[in-house]
Amino acid sequence: MAMTTADSDRPEALSAGGGDGPPAPSIRPMGAVNWVGLATLYGKEVRRFLKVGFQTVVAPTIASLLFLAIFALALGRAVNELGGVSFLQFLAPGLIMMSMVQNAFANTSSSLMISKVQGNVVDILMPPLSPSELLVGIAMGGVTRGLLVGLVLAVAMLPFVHLEVHHVGFVLFHAVAASLLLSLIGVITAIWAEKFDQMAAVSNFVITPLAFLSGTFYSIHRLPEALFVASQFNPFFYMIDGFRYGFIGHADGSLGIGLAVMVGCNAVLWFVCHRIFASGYRLKP
Repeated sequence: MAMTTADSDRPEALSAGGGDGPPAPSIRPMGAVNWVGLATLYGKEVRRFLKVGFQTVVAPTIASLLFLAIFALALGRAVNELGGVSFLQFLAPGLIMMSMVQNAFANTSSSLMISKVQGNVVDILMPPLSPSELLVGIAMGGVTRGLLVGLVLAVAMLPFVHLEVHHVGFVLFHAVAASLLLSLIGVITAIWAEKFDQMAAVSNFVITPLAFLSGTFYSIHRLPEALFVASQFNPFFYMIDGFRYGFIGHADGSLGIGLAVMVGCNAVLWFVCHRIFASGYRLKP
C-alpha cells in the first residue's frame, strides 16, 4: 500500500526506518538522577573559586592567622587556660570554624548573585536539572570551599598551636553541617537580594555578629546571665562548641542539643531552598 502524504508527515513513519527523512533524535535516558549534569554544576562551582584561590583560600587563612597572633599577644599571658587546655588550643577551633562558615556563605551567595546581576542565571536553570540537583550542586560547592579553607587553616596553625583531635566524628560532622548551613543561607540571601548591598548587609550585620558572639574567642560561661541565655538560641554557638569539643574534649553546652539544632536548621533551610528553586522565586520571569 502506498504511503499517503499525511502518513509521510508523521514522525513515527520516519523514525521507524521508512521514508527518506533522517531518523528522529533519541532522548538519552538519565535515570532518577542526572549525574552528568550534577557533576558539571558542582565542578563549575568548585572551579569558580579555585581560579581565584589566593582570594578565596589563602586570604582568609592569613586573616585568621592574624586573629590568632593578635589574641595570643593581647590575651596569651592574661588567660592561661580555658576548657582545660591552653588559650590558643581553645581559640584555634573557633577561628577555623568561623573561617569555614564565612567562606561557605560567600561562595554560594556570590555565585548566584553574580549570575543574577550578569543575567546568565538562565544557564543554570535551563539544563535538565531538578530543583534537588540544582541545590546539591550549588550548596556542595560552598561546602567544599568551607572545608578546604578549614583544612588549609588547620595545617597553617600547626606550627603555632598543638591541635589534637579528640573525637574525629564531631569534627567532621560539625565541619560539614556548619558549612552546609551557611551555604544554604547564602543561597537564600542571593536569591532574595536585588543588589550587592543587601547581600553585604546580611553578611556584615547577621553572619559576622552571630559568629563573633557565639563563643569563638571566649567561654560563654564568662558571660552575664542574660547574654548566656541568649547564646543558647544562637545556632553558631552549637556549631563552634561541637567542633571545638572534637578537638579538646570539652563543651560549654549540650552536645545532644547541638546535634539536634544542626540537623534541624539544615533540614528547614534545605526545604526552603528546594521550594525556592522549584517555584523559581526571583529566578524566573
